[in-house]
Amino acid sequence: MTQLAKIHFLGGVGTVTGSKFLIDLQEKKILIDCGVFQGLKELREQNWQELSFNASLIDVVLLTHGHLDHVGYLPRLVQQGFSGKIIGTAPTLAIAEIILNDSAKIYEEEAEKANKEKYTKHQPALPFFTKKDVEKTISFFESNQEDKWISLSENIKYRFQYNGHIIGATFIELDIYSKRFVFSGDIGRTDDYLLDNPKKPAWADFLFIESTYGNKLHPEENVEAVLTKIIREVIDKKGNLIIPSFAVERLQMLMYVLWKLYKENKIPNIPIYVDSPMGNNVLDVFKRFSKWHKLSESEYNSMCNHINIIQSYRETWETIDNKVSKIVIAGSGMVTGGRVLTYLQQLIDETATTVLLVGYQAEGTRGRQLQDGASEIRFYGKYYPVKATIKSIESLSAHADQKGLLNWMSSIKNIPEKVYLIHGEPTSLDAFRVKIKNTYKWNVTIPKLNDIEEIMI
Repeated sequence: MTQLAKIHFLGGVGTVTGSKFLIDLQEKKILIDCGVFQGLKELREQNWQELSFNASLIDVVLLTHGHLDHVGYLPRLVQQGFSGKIIGTAPTLAIAEIILNDSAKIYEEEAEKANKEKYTKHQPALPFFTKKDVEKTISFFESNQEDKWISLSENIKYRFQYNGHIIGATFIELDIYSKRFVFSGDIGRTDDYLLDNPKKPAWADFLFIESTYGNKLHPEENVEAVLTKIIREVIDKKGNLIIPSFAVERLQMLMYVLWKLYKENKIPNIPIYVDSPMGNNVLDVFKRFSKWHKLSESEYNSMCNHINIIQSYRETWETIDNKVSKIVIAGSGMVTGGRVLTYLQQLIDETATTVLLVGYQAEGTRGRQLQDGASEIRFYGKYYPVKATIKSIESLSAHADQKGLLNWMSSIKNIPEKVYLIHGEPTSLDAFRVKIKNTYKWNVTIPKLNDIEEIMI
């Protein structure tokens, strides 16, 4: 019997944030990921709009991984009436819980601060969601294993497949009436410091693939040599190295690389501070789910013992006031919030400071502004001159580059009926579209926000 599947592109199209893809079938309504938009103001404002689809009709949410741009809308979905299952691997749900609780805390604090200091146009400013919303959302969480087919109904089953990128991350295979839909999620890199290589799909009738670096190859740089040089320059200047970092994976990778450099006598024993409550919680996830990463128990313990883990806001200020040269790794990775703002407020106007960006900086974020050479930067309604040295290491990205993406697709035995390019900015999407057509001769589409694609299966 022929079935109609409607694919609603509710986010993660034309941009690298807000991933939400709804498969609307008569039998089931399945949402793949449920993230928030980040970056440009016009994108962020869309977070406040209700979904164009009735949330109460959605049966299940399947999560590729726990990053905010893939899970951060879940409490709003629940507010709008969703009451089904939210399914991911156990580490993905653990990460999602941490990220949602941390976000709720930030949203509540920012709303309170905005109302108190009156730098908001909204009267009053409201948090995007609260800790109570998160508590309710988590009650719908259900974990399932990787590499195991699970039935959603007689005609629909799904499977999570290991994908690198961050701990717990997977791509999702959905068999719907004998047609296979593959959602890539975010694809990790090969030869990662902490994670195994991503698995590859063997078949895809309809492929939804991320395109974050669809137009780029990661530079062939020696990360350890670059870091060593930067650290030695910071010490010579008697300054501070501030590294805004994503709390999940990037922070743990940086800890590992810095510990490794010290252990191999490539850098002196410069104090290293990690100031990310969320990052600390993610370290516990690494401890709980040791089979999902490469670190041995002894390596994990040695790494943690070498680095100063900041536990309180008082310690943040003690670290800032300490004039000794140091390395501070603090959230958030795109400088959109978190503890790193406190360090930058105090230190970005000093020439002895170096700010090292170590991940993708989305359009409209402070991280992108710094990367593009901004002469001043705005925190909490005030502008601060940028006198610090700004550096980037692109090769620490947790995303596969164009070559990696093409390699990930290389084991697909059939010719997909359609390939949808998602999770990328316009120039990246278009370049990747051309590359796929030239390499594989596949039928490639770049959907737009709120497009609805009808597929007969």
